[in-house]
Amino acid sequence: MKQRIGPYEIVALLGAGGMGEVYRARDPRLHREVAIKVLSAVFAQDAERMARFQREAELLASLNHPNIAILYGLEESEGERALVMELVEGPTLAQRLATGAMALEEALGIARQVAEALEAAHEKGIIHRDLKPANVKVTPEGTVKVLDFGLAKALADEPVVSAPADSPTLSMGATRAGVILGTAAYMPPEQAKGKPVDRRADIWSFGVVLLEMLTGRRVFTGETAAETLASVLLKDPEFDALPAGTPATIRRLLRRCLEKDPRKRLRDIGEARITIEEVLAGAPAEEAAPRPVAPAPSRRPVLAWVVAWVVAALAALAAGLVSFVHFREAPPRPETVRFDVSPPEGARSTFDSSAAPTVSPDGRHLLFLAAKGAETMLYVRSLDSAEARPLAGTNHAFHPFWSPDSRSIGFFAEGNLKRVELAGGSPIMLCPVGTPFDNQGKGATWNRDGVIVFATPREEPLFRIAASGGKPERLTELDPSQEESHRWPYFLPDDNHFLYLARHKGRENAAVYIGSLGSHGSKGGRKLLFRNDTRVAYAGGPEGVGYLLFAQGDTLMAQSFDPGRLELRGKPLRVAGPVRVFPRANLVAFSVSAGGVLAFFPDSMERLERLVRFDRSGRELAKMGNPGGYSNPRFSPDGKALLYIGPGGFWIADVERDVHSRFAVTGKEARGATWSADGKEVFYATSAGGAVFSSRLLRSTYRGAGEPSLLLETGSIILPQTLSPDGKTLLLETHLQPAGDIALVTLAGKPSIEPWLKSEFAEHEPRFSPDGRWVSYVSDESGQNEVYVRSFPGGENQVRISTAGGMAAFWRRDGKEIVYLAPDGAFLSVTVNPVAGALAPAAPKALFRVPGASFADMRGDGQQFVAVIADAAATQPIRMVLNWTAALDR
Repeated sequence: MKQRIGPYEIVALLGAGGMGEVYRARDPRLHREVAIKVLSAVFAQDAERMARFQREAELLASLNHPNIAILYGLEESEGERALVMELVEGPTLAQRLATGAMALEEALGIARQVAEALEAAHEKGIIHRDLKPANVKVTPEGTVKVLDFGLAKALADEPVVSAPADSPTLSMGATRAGVILGTAAYMPPEQAKGKPVDRRADIWSFGVVLLEMLTGRRVFTGETAAETLASVLLKDPEFDALPAGTPATIRRLLRRCLEKDPRKRLRDIGEARITIEEVLAGAPAEEAAPRPVAPAPSRRPVLAWVVAWVVAALAALAAGLVSFVHFREAPPRPETVRFDVSPPEGARSTFDSSAAPTVSPDGRHLLFLAAKGAETMLYVRSLDSAEARPLAGTNHAFHPFWSPDSRSIGFFAEGNLKRVELAGGSPIMLCPVGTPFDNQGKGATWNRDGVIVFATPREEPLFRIAASGGKPERLTELDPSQEESHRWPYFLPDDNHFLYLARHKGRENAAVYIGSLGSHGSKGGRKLLFRNDTRVAYAGGPEGVGYLLFAQGDTLMAQSFDPGRLELRGKPLRVAGPVRVFPRANLVAFSVSAGGVLAFFPDSMERLERLVRFDRSGRELAKMGNPGGYSNPRFSPDGKALLYIGPGGFWIADVERDVHSRFAVTGKEARGATWSADGKEVFYATSAGGAVFSSRLLRSTYRGAGEPSLLLETGSIILPQTLSPDGKTLLLETHLQPAGDIALVTLAGKPSIEPWLKSEFAEHEPRFSPDGRWVSYVSDESGQNEVYVRSFPGGENQVRISTAGGMAAFWRRDGKEIVYLAPDGAFLSVTVNPVAGALAPAAPKALFRVPGASFADMRGDGQQFVAVIADAAATQPIRMVLNWTAALDR
């Protein structure tokens, strides 16, 4: 046995395997024992593999979590390579499972800690790829340690060991796409097929390990590695083997983790952790009733809970509680408490008309829309927590609304009405409602009978649909003589009647009505309540008194309302102000719960953005123009001008002089623009006559001399994105389908639109390479937006460029570099070189980071960048008011 490896004194041999030998060793410098894994000569003599291993180890060293075995460093001694790691005492999970199945609480306790380890790694973009019981240790104190993060990736092509079900690495050849990483019995189907994997691979392996812990037997087996892989690909897990006492939520979690199609699989391991924690905390069992009818939440318990949360931080309320406990003669009147909730670090609240902050019916959670970079999604914050978490799959969401039991959330996105569980998981589409560029909807409401009433993006009446989905049914009927649309429905406590706003033609004299599910679209079945121009909501008050909340100007008002008689009483009373109002949408940005929790956007200056230029080091060079709304910035080919969409249409700026000139006054929706390769012409699109589903594609000289020429009109939404270097082909982002595709227009002859890249996924932002042989674009086929490249014109040889999310990719003028924008605002550089007709990208390298960056572009020489940066006003917090009825101006 070896006596020393570098400075480390060998104590004992712990084991050996395909990767090499593992020793217990003593570090004489820090006086601690460590584990040293000496890599097999198969690895140590492979320069390419060692370079990859070095890069992976540097990333893994950043992991610092109590449930992850720490990598201390690398050691090279006498031609040998070794990893120096934390020494973890205790048996592996594989050794524990050799004794049989685990009790539910023990299995879930281990699974929770494994999920925490995976969650911490995934947040840093690290995927384990080889999670299995042999890589999980349980210390004598009960702490779980997950071992060997990333080694399956770093040491691909490891020889197969004797036990086929435990073979750490299998290979299907030398090509990157053909490499199978991981352990056969625990790898997901896509990994078994040699396809690229993401964090969902770890979620599959986690599900297999948890199922094995609960049943005490292997989920997928075979006498050979090939048979084990066939079992993974063809066999369904035996969920019937679970113990009878397994909670329904755990059964459902296992099914979601073990979906063979990764697109249907649980997206975030954090949601598994939350589910397990709820079960371990003794969450009540789910009822088997067909509809989950929950009684209206009691006001006093909710108020007591919320006030107790705030009291922990406010001494004045603490004193009030002491007085209550000490004297007990009569409970004091609840005090109104106000505080602000800020968006997550690095994110900004969305202060446009796409979503108001939304309080759950039980008053325990706050839902809001926030953006990191160009990625906008829903975040939820428990009011007893200081952190908000994103809801996976809610990208580009609009106008969320809660189920009455506060367990589910509905929202509009990508031209559809969807729902997602608060506990997590993939959203479910309920029905289509429009197109991606007109998908905001105009509000929805959900009752305890599982009925959702919603308003489409179009000028239409209200519709109803089951909360499980189906075909929408028209619910109200427009008065054709004066009404333009119905919007902002809100159920009253009887789950039959609902409030809604009827918008009149000319947008004046809107009115609030009460409708019912039994009216069957009849105007005679509704009741005029009062004239008002913004949405109305209902909230219970003290001692059975209800209130309607609405805006008068920029002041939020409340008026007593009898939900039994459907009648207003008394006069309106001031609640808060000024509040944010969006007159064009008839929307006031507030939400209220039955138990007295109010959330709203305080009124402030409009959300503003700036065009900012940076050099390659990230040093700010200049802010361009005045604060306003910007999108689609494009440097001219010579880098001297900047084309962008600004107020009222398209603009061109002289970069050095910061002089801005209006290029085209559209009077309609400006949809996208791009330069010709010589910089003498601009191709751009607008809506056709203001119609939502029509577009006009135009061509004009850079200086705007003469009238623009109309190339074509189409009954879909198009965004010109990039022109080929030879000037013959224009690529468009088009929305003939809700997902979004890439189409091309051949400019010779009579132009027409033809599909180029069409799939079930959303593809957008195409860019030609400088030689016209490649097209970079963004797709969500992996479950999040990533940057890819395909050859042109055939569209073959797809190569993924980004590694952990990406958008807005740009080519350097020589075609040897692609820079893209990551979700956190980082600009990452990827060197690309054509090799035998393919494109070989290097690993991304960060250039600099611009928090809050969304739209961006790079000058052709790669030395300057421009980005749209949200102004500080966009990070203004959400105002919360507890016990708001106590502060009414009576």
